[in-house]
Formats: sequence, structure tokens, C-alpha cells
Amino acid sequence: MEAEGIAQSAISAFESTFNSLVSGNTGIIPESTISPVPELVHTDSITAEPDSSLLASTVVLKLNGGLGTGMGLDKAKSLLEVKNGDTFLDLTAKQVMCMREEFGQKVKFMLMNSFSTSDDTLEFFRTKYPTLAAEEGLEMLQNKVPKIDATTYEPATCPSDPSNEWCPPGHGDLYAALIGSGRLSALLEGGYKYMFVSNSDNLGATLDLKILTHFAKTDASFMMECCERTENDKKGGHLAVRNSDQHLILRESAMCADEDEPAFQDITKHRFFNTNNLWIRLDKLQEIVDRYGGFIPLPMIMNAKTVDPKDDNSQKVLQLETAMGAAIECFDGASAVVVPRTRFAPVKKCNDLLLLRSDAYVITEDFRPVLNPLCNGVAPIIDLDSKKYKLVGSLEEATANGCPSLVACKRLKVKGTIRFGRSTRFVGNVSITNSSDESKYVSGTIENTDLDVSADTGLGLLKPTLVRTAPIAGQKPGTSGLRKKTKEFMSENYLSNFVQSVFDAVIAAGTNVSEGTLMIGGDGRYFNTEAIQIIIKMGVANGVKRFWIGENGLLSTPAVSATIRERGPVWQKSFGAFILTASHNPGGPEEDFGIKYNTQNGGPAPEYLMEATYANTTCIKTYKICEDFPSIDITQVGATTVAAADGSTSVVVEVIPSTQSHVTLLKTIFDFPAIKALLDRPDFSMVYDSMHGVNGPFSKAVFVDELGQPESVLRNHIPKDDFAGGHADPNLTYAKELVKTMGLDRTGNKIDVDGPIPSFGAAADGDGDRNMILGTQFFVTPSDSLAVIVANANCIPFFSSQGGLKAVARSMPTSGAVDRVAKDLNLDFFETPTGWKFFGNLMDSKAIFKGKDYTPFICGEESFGTGSDHVREKDGIWAVLAWLNILAAHNPDASKPLVTVEDIVRKHWSKYGRNYYCRWDFEGMDAAGANAMMEKMRADAASNTGRTVGSYTIATADDFRYVDPVDGSVAAKQGIRFLMSDGSRVIFRLSGTAGSGATVRMYIEQYETEKLDLPVASALEELTSIALQLCDIKTFCGTETPTVIT
Repeated sequence: MEAEGIAQSAISAFESTFNSLVSGNTGIIPESTISPVPELVHTDSITAEPDSSLLASTVVLKLNGGLGTGMGLDKAKSLLEVKNGDTFLDLTAKQVMCMREEFGQKVKFMLMNSFSTSDDTLEFFRTKYPTLAAEEGLEMLQNKVPKIDATTYEPATCPSDPSNEWCPPGHGDLYAALIGSGRLSALLEGGYKYMFVSNSDNLGATLDLKILTHFAKTDASFMMECCERTENDKKGGHLAVRNSDQHLILRESAMCADEDEPAFQDITKHRFFNTNNLWIRLDKLQEIVDRYGGFIPLPMIMNAKTVDPKDDNSQKVLQLETAMGAAIECFDGASAVVVPRTRFAPVKKCNDLLLLRSDAYVITEDFRPVLNPLCNGVAPIIDLDSKKYKLVGSLEEATANGCPSLVACKRLKVKGTIRFGRSTRFVGNVSITNSSDESKYVSGTIENTDLDVSADTGLGLLKPTLVRTAPIAGQKPGTSGLRKKTKEFMSENYLSNFVQSVFDAVIAAGTNVSEGTLMIGGDGRYFNTEAIQIIIKMGVANGVKRFWIGENGLLSTPAVSATIRERGPVWQKSFGAFILTASHNPGGPEEDFGIKYNTQNGGPAPEYLMEATYANTTCIKTYKICEDFPSIDITQVGATTVAAADGSTSVVVEVIPSTQSHVTLLKTIFDFPAIKALLDRPDFSMVYDSMHGVNGPFSKAVFVDELGQPESVLRNHIPKDDFAGGHADPNLTYAKELVKTMGLDRTGNKIDVDGPIPSFGAAADGDGDRNMILGTQFFVTPSDSLAVIVANANCIPFFSSQGGLKAVARSMPTSGAVDRVAKDLNLDFFETPTGWKFFGNLMDSKAIFKGKDYTPFICGEESFGTGSDHVREKDGIWAVLAWLNILAAHNPDASKPLVTVEDIVRKHWSKYGRNYYCRWDFEGMDAAGANAMMEKMRADAASNTGRTVGSYTIATADDFRYVDPVDGSVAAKQGIRFLMSDGSRVIFRLSGTAGSGATVRMYIEQYETEKLDLPVASALEELTSIALQLCDIKTFCGTETPTVIT
């Protein structure tokens, strides 16, 4: 525990409970040692005038450490939607803000999170309630304690996942956490005297000024809110008086001997139970802490578990916990009051959640859930089949068509799987039974009846099937999704496992997939069509009601982003998309396939979602699919509706024009008439090579249909499932046909060609998000392309009409050419790791994170990716149009000589200098050797710093680390950098997106202000030699010859 950095207060508390364990103390409290609690004060009878001045010395703390694993959740339970789109934390935050407004005082608010809930919770507050998130001391972390081997009492071990060796110590850790974190001292020093504590899932527990005033005036050291026990509460803990010292104590069910069970459950004898709403005098707490040497000794609660909660056969362990209410026995002068049930509305089971979500509860103006007055003060009793509705996911499926009306219901009992809807209304006492293996739908008014629906019609074509499966190793997605060999994706359950894992992660993150639309499309590579049909059938089984499929299964990656963001109507807006692509990797039955998921902002899934997806792939046991759902003809634009046999629901699959949303958006960004005038000039010609990727239809829609050019300007624009045997990667090596047409060789040097050379050339990759720009016998590096676009952004209406650019960003390996432009134009500038998600965060800084607005925004990567905030992906055809718009602006008069691509770039160099730059790719390297090489450079970073190599001095050698300025996340180990004292750079990275093997990328950059016309190879000759020495790739990977030089 010391090695883990756990506070001494928590260690002392654990030592106390552990000593109880080894001494043979079972924690049992015999009935003979206690007496019933005498009559308590009811808060309804309190007559004291509420004193609002007490609020200045009061802090409200919510316990938020629970994951809700008992309900099938793997995130903070408080992030579960409760009512009208609000989660527990939404309502809590709104209660706090409402309370502050009502009393005109900033009542202090705190959370005690666990190591499992902290990240999700803080992200939630940063995104939705940034004012609360920014307050000092919002979070206090619960400690963790070791699980104990049930036989030896040694610390438990779990080599497969060491995190399973630890567990939370129960909410009794509140006191140790307050002490160890320094929060108790800070609160006392800040003048705080009173603390109100409650569970985050108990929305009825708000700060009540009348109860606070009573607590203060009675000068109690500790006060527990209790409710009177009913038949429903008899198995829970109760309050009692200890005979030996007349102290109030708390007896939980785990503390009751079997022979005392009848007395324990006697609600006429032990009348009161603890609501876990506690009032604590902080100064008295400090006194107790001092008395016991830094902690509070609480009674031990022992729970028998397995070390791996997902494996019943793993090591048997004991989890030692304490309850915070048990501290009542430690405080002299402790008291208890009886509160109405409205202050105790926790959600422990799906029964509670259904009731709270239904019309039986309403939300008050101060954001408290209270029983609907039409219930006449008595809440309906809900008894859902515990085997069928143990998990929240099962309840979500049952209420996909809406929650039933329960306001007129007295008791609802459900046996088997039943689906409800908004039209379902239960009245009086209702019992429903379904003994079939298929869920059945009940609708209309059902009043005072026992209903057996086992033989009723089911879903028909929409009936989901649960298919047994097992985890498949290696399904960890990279920055661009999951990429493997096509045959591996086509193997049994491979695609299905991953898709189900995504659905589970997306649903667990709070997305209601039954609302809005799921989009599916890809770059047309081999297995694209079959994969789409599988995903549709799985989507239906997981609750999706509407799909958009790209015509012929085709959607470029930027088009997916554009369609998510632009296509309506609002009620059909896409909540996410599966993109079937391996980007620039080769396609075909022997080559690569890929899949990625984009979210509702149009960008790639955030890291937490992909981590959850990967975790799901490692423990998946079943996936859902509607095997009878008909295959959809994706070659024809139009909608297909498939209805359930029982009429309960229907699914709409709409095949949409692939290019429509994207092209419509592009027309609002660029000056199409000016571009058309340029293209129509007799001295201007162009060629656009789609390399048989998905961009073919898009290039035709833009250049032929919109800009009126002959189809001859397009090359290889018919998509092929194997890219016609080529490698659809737009660079000098693989775009051979285009490069030759433009009068260049694979190194960018001029060659002799027959016939005229076009004025402008461009190429796209397989999924349409990358670009290469060429002039007549002139190659524009991606880094220079980014810098030129930024320098000339005001030529483009999208930027000029919004007052100009605000910010620019590049990936770390990209050359520093754009840095100088950003400085010259006084733009915010960011250097990020490789991965478009980092750019997306900056674009969404204001809209999602409530931070600074960096838009309009341009960003780019050296790997031929460029884009802006019009979408949340790089956009190949956007970059091409940006260049054409810039050329048009530089050529307003057709009677004057053409200003060429080369003219614009050379003018740029003359102003800003030139960054000589190249990238060497070593593809298909042995992963072990490549990793060893990176680790060696990482280990030698300190010794390399300050070292002289050739004519260069290494000013800094490091491993790039990025702290996101928007969400505070940290990305480490993003690339080995050798930063020379003259500004030159050598960088090494391993690509995580290749389908097989490892790709080592070596970047070499030299800045010049005078020598602007050197061949790149000669300008970088010495630095390239030094780079090869620094990495020693020959030793580690067996070669110094790159596959591709860019």
C-alpha cells in the first residue's frame, strides 16, 4: 500500500480491519448485545426557523465511487441516464446550482470518486458543467485496499490483470480519504464546520436547510437520517443501541448471525434503517481522528469474492470493507432523525430505475425526483424478473420504445422477457408472464390482470439471436481503427466480435442507438459489401432503428464525417458510423481490410471508447444478430422498411447518394465559379487520380458534374475492390501513373515525357482522406502544402467570411514550415501527436469542452493529410479544392500569364524560408526488432542530449509527450526526437496502423533561408546519414533501404 502511494490514514484503517480479521473477529453483532432504538425525532416535527447563515460553513459531498457493476455497468453509475436525458450527475449538478441561486450563497460542493470513476466523472463535469469542474477541491479520491486470499490471508494475486488485486474499501473510507487527502484540514481552515454526505444515486438527498439548522442547534457531533423500515426493507441493515455503552450503532446484514435473522428482520422491533444521508461535525471528526492516531476504527464488513470478478473460478478472496454510517458509534453525542421517504430514492436495481424513469416520478423545479401526486403518496411496487432484468442493458432493450405508464399502477410483476412502449399503461395490480425464449411486446392499457403472453406473435424478421463466441486475440484498434488481413476479418466471428464490442462500448457510454441513425460505408475494398450486410443485421439486433448506407456501399472517410454533421432532419441525425477501410493499405482477398467507428461529432471515436471496445473484445461471450433480416440492395438509392411481426417497431435502411452531403458542403466552402473560371482557361489543365479508390465518384461529382470539366481530367476513378492491384497511397512511389504524367520520377526529380504536362495534378488514397499536390514537374511536400494553404487561407470564402483563420496545428513529425506562417499571422499554433483526434479536440474546444474557440482552423500531417474544421477528418478533395481556389485567386485575369503551383510555392519560400524534408518508410519490419530499436533510442535520450554528431549538435533528445490543452489528457511515447541546435530535426516513429508487420518511419528536416534550390537528397545527405547512425536500423531490422521515400 505504501508502494502504491496510499495515504497513512487509509493504511491505518485497513490495518485495523485486517487485525479484526486475523484475530478471529467475524464482525457479527449478536442480538443479545443490542436493544431497539427508542422513538426518534421526525423532521416533519422540527419547528426551528431555518438559518441560512449556516450555509457558509457547510459542505455538500456526494459519494460517487460506485461503478454499478451489479447492474452490468462498467462506468460511474452516476452517469446512467435517469430522466428526460439527465443523468444522476446532471441532476446533482443542477441541484447544487439551484441551491446556490435560491440561497444566494456558494455552498461548497465535493465528490468522492474512486479510481474507477474519477476520469469519467471529471470529463463529464469539464464538458457539461465547467464552472463546477474548475472549483478548487471538487474531487476527493477514494482509496484502494488489497484483496485478501481467503485461505492464507496473504495479498491476492492476479497476473492476468494486476488491477484486480485491489478493491475499494467501502464508503467507510470517506474518513480516511478526508484525512489522507488533506481535505479535512483544508475545510476546517476554510471555516467549514458541517458536512452533509449522501450517495450520488440518491437524488432525494439534497441539502435541507431545516435539517441543517436542527443539526446545528442540537449541537450533535454526528446525525444519521433514517427511515422507518417496511417489508421491502427488512433484509437491509438497521439502527440499534449497544447495551454496553448506550451508543447508537449500525448493524448490517453481514453482521447478523443466522440464528438472529428473525429478530433482524422484525420491523416492529428494529424500526429504523440508515439512508446513508449523514451530517458530520468536521471539528468533532478531527477530535476522533486525533484520539485514534490518524484514523477512525470502524467495524469490519467481510465479503467473499473471486479475485477476477468476471471469472468465478479464479482465486477466492476476501474484500474487507467498512460503512461510513457505522461511524455513528465513534461519535459521542451522535443522534438520528427520521426523514420522509422522499429523501431516500436510491437506484440499486432495474426495478428502481424503471420506476424513476416512468411517470410515477416527476422532477421538481429544484431538480429533485418526487413521487407523482397522482400516485397518492404510494409508489408502485415493481418486481421485474431478476434473472432477465438484472442488467441495465436488458431494461434498455425492454424500453427501447419508451417507458410504460406506472402512475396508476399499484404492483407490476414481470416473469420472462417483456417489451414495453410509451403506449403501454399499467393500472392496478398486473402480472405478466412470458415463458417463451423470445421477448414479447405488450401495449395499450392493462388493468388488474394476470396476463400470459407466451404464445403471442414475436418480432418476426427483427428477432435477435444470441450467438455464442469467444475472445479473439489481437483486436486492439489503433489510431485509425482495426486493420488486419482480409481473410482474418472473414474468419468465423472475427468481424462480429469486434462490431458487438463497439456496440457494447457505445451503448455503455450513454448513446441511445434506437434514436437517430447509424451510418455504414467504406472505400469499396474486398469484403466491403458482405461486411455491410453483417453490420446491418447486428445493428438491428442491438436496437438500431434507422440506417444510412452509402450507395454501392461507398462512403469516403471525410464524406462520412460531413454526412454525420450535415445531413438531416435533426430527428434522423447520425449518432455514429462504421467506416470500412484500411485507408491507403492495399486491398483484395490477400491484402488488408479495416473498420473504424466515428462518433456524433463526425470524428474518430475517442480513446476511452476504443479502450472500452478492446476490453470488450477480450471477454466477449456472445454477439447479437438478426439472422432473418433481409439483405439490402445497396446499389439502389432509396429506403427499405422492415416491420416487426407484432407491430411493435420497424427498421428503416436508407441507401443514400454517397457524394451528396459532402459535395454540398464543399460548395459552401470554396468559390466554385472562380475555380471553374481557372479550369476553363486554355492555358490551364489538370488531372486527378483517384487510384481506383472511393474518391472516384466524388471527383466526378465535383469536377465533371459541378465544375463542368470533361471526364478525361479524371484518372482511375472507377472504384475497384483491389484498387486494380495497386497501392492506393498518394505519394511519389505509389502514384506512379500520375507522377510520370506530371513529369517527375519517384524521387521528385524532373524527367522527360512525351506531350504536354498538366498545370495541376492531384491524387487521393483508398478512402479519400489523403491528397498529393503536384504542379508541372513540381512536387509539393505535404508540409509545404499545409503551410501554403494557411498562408493563403483568406483566398477561401470559408475562412475570409468568418474573419480569417484563428488557429493552425500540425502533427509533430510534420515539418515546421507552417510554424513560421502561424507566427507571422499571429495565429494560435499547436504541435500534436499523429492522429486526427487531437485536431478534433482543438476544433471542438468551445462547442464540446466550453473552452477557447480555435475555429476557423486548419491542420495537417506530413502523411498527406490536410483539412479544416468543416469536418472532423482529413479531407483529400478539400485540399485539392483549396489549392485550386488559391490558384484562382492568384490568377484573376485570364489574359495574363498563368501563376503556377511552383510560382506560389517559390514565392512562399522566398518569404518564409524552406524546410528541406523527407520521410523514409521501412515497411514490413519485424515488430520485435523495431520495438527494440525504439527502446534503445528512448533509453539513450539523456546521453544523446548535448552530443555532437557530424556538423550538428543534438540540443535535445527526447520522446515526444503531449498534454492536450483542451481536455488535459496526456499522450506519451509519441516519437523519438533529435532536435538539433540549428533547428534541424530527426524523428522516428512506429506506425500502429499497418495490417501486418511494423512500419518504421524516419523523418529528416533541415531549414534554409538562402539555399532554396538544392535537390532534397543532397540538402539532407549528411543529416540522413546521421539519422541512420542514431537509430542503427541495420542492426535491429536488417536493412537501411526504405520501402518508400517521400
